[in-house]
Amino acid sequence: MTGKTLLREEKNGVLVLTLNRPERRNALTPELCAELIDALETAREDAPIVTLTGSGAAFCAGLDLTALEALSAATPVEQQKDAGQIARLFRLLYTFPAPTIAAVNGAAIAGGTGLATLCDFTLAVPEAKFGYTEVRIGFVPALVSAYLEMQTGAKQAKRLLIAGSLFDTAQAKSLGLVDEIVAPEKLMERAAQLAGELQKNSPAAMRLTKQLFLEETIPELDRRIALALAANVEARKHPDFHEGITAFLEKRKPAWSKSAKQAEK
Repeated sequence: MTGKTLLREEKNGVLVLTLNRPERRNALTPELCAELIDALETAREDAPIVTLTGSGAAFCAGLDLTALEALSAATPVEQQKDAGQIARLFRLLYTFPAPTIAAVNGAAIAGGTGLATLCDFTLAVPEAKFGYTEVRIGFVPALVSAYLEMQTGAKQAKRLLIAGSLFDTAQAKSLGLVDEIVAPEKLMERAAQLAGELQKNSPAAMRLTKQLFLEETIPELDRRIALALAANVEARKHPDFHEGITAFLEKRKPAWSKSAKQAEK
């Protein structure tokens, strides 16, 4: 099945989802998020192993800034709805009953890093880049923060989110965000091999094992997601959000506001 921005293909009992906006480095739009949500919800009942990858040279460049720019004049209700869609996508991927594999074929930035690292297994090519770069455009990496602390601990999570720096695959592996570094020409082959190895296990046992982790973390995760959604919407009201996106699109240095508390009236 092929959507406008997402390719879905069944291969030997594995659902391969390919982000398909190569001309925009597979940046997330409301349409692409909706297609991913539909794919995960549709597959949830039968729960095949899922492999997530990107077409072209990138895995996912995060939220599409053009789409974010269009939302800058949206109402608070519309802002909440947009942020809620991303939150829903991340939670669906994180809680998917069967094993999930990210085959990171290139840059995975901001929300793209989130998608890549929320999967149970993350394979990445040596040339891939990662980073929670939202602060560089005056945004808050609120939604990914809900998960990152559980993965790396508070100290590392704060450093990654506040610095907003890019880091390579080797660094991502040292942080535990990437499991294996795979040559580009072997990436999808290794993903298929890993899926085949997992298929030798009891599907019920794997699901129950995942459920053990989820039962321990979901109550706290949902609390953090609620806080993240509120922070996400609040950040979009701040002048730095509009200035950061505009400066990025205009390819200039942003002129940040002097006060962290300053907000539009």
